[in-house]
Amino acid sequence: MNGPVVYDPVTLPADDNVDPYTFCVELAGTRWFLQKGKMIAYYGSIEFNGVGHGPLDRLVRTSFHSPLHAADWVVAEGSGKMLLADRAFDVDSYDLDDGNLTIRSGHLLAFQPSLSLKQSIVPGFVTLIGTGKFVAASNGPVVFMEPPLRVDPQALVGWADCPSPCHHYDHGYLTGVLGGVRALTGIGGASGEEHQFEFTGAGTVLLQSSEALMPEQPTGTAPDEPGVPGPAAASGDRGPLGGAPRLPGQLGDLQHRFGL
Repeated sequence: MNGPVVYDPVTLPADDNVDPYTFCVELAGTRWFLQKGKMIAYYGSIEFNGVGHGPLDRLVRTSFHSPLHAADWVVAEGSGKMLLADRAFDVDSYDLDDGNLTIRSGHLLAFQPSLSLKQSIVPGFVTLIGTGKFVAASNGPVVFMEPPLRVDPQALVGWADCPSPCHHYDHGYLTGVLGGVRALTGIGGASGEEHQFEFTGAGTVLLQSSEALMPEQPTGTAPDEPGVPGPAAASGDRGPLGGAPRLPGQLGDLQHRFGL
């Protein structure tokens, strides 16, 4: 019986998946924006600095334009290999090619500074603009769809190079028996059969293979557990494999390659 694979700085992949749930970023005197709490280990000499502090001001001014999320992010710089993961959810990297992609803020783990992050007009989402690589998590593998399309909001990861969605409510469901029971009792809540996001125009919609959102988790806090020194961080800190698929800036082929 074969034993587990044991990695070291040489055998770890560079800018690729270690497994479906872990991604390795190689830093060679370079920088990445990193969401707090998503680094699980690293080799080498890497520093982590808060967004908007000291010598990083110029970098932040050109690449980070989302003040609502500034406290959730750091800049990783130096030389080495950094492992990223998020609670054993699927993790993958993507290449954005002179385009724009809007994604749930909690799904975005890291991105290169050649991309510019902006606050989306859709609550809970941020937008990446430009050319570069980013790493994102999802509850199950990501499926790529072409509009026109209606989507269960809880399955939506993001959309690339197409207009923001509109809300669509199913009148028959709302006025039917199930809708009436929910309205009277509150039991059942909203569902994708009742309420969808409607996408039109050209572009690509990214869906996770699950109707359950990744649960929100505070970032930048230390758990109160044996072996973890010091108190939790200040309360103000809030809280898919292989080769990267291409997300083109205009209409074009979307290539999604899986493999270790």
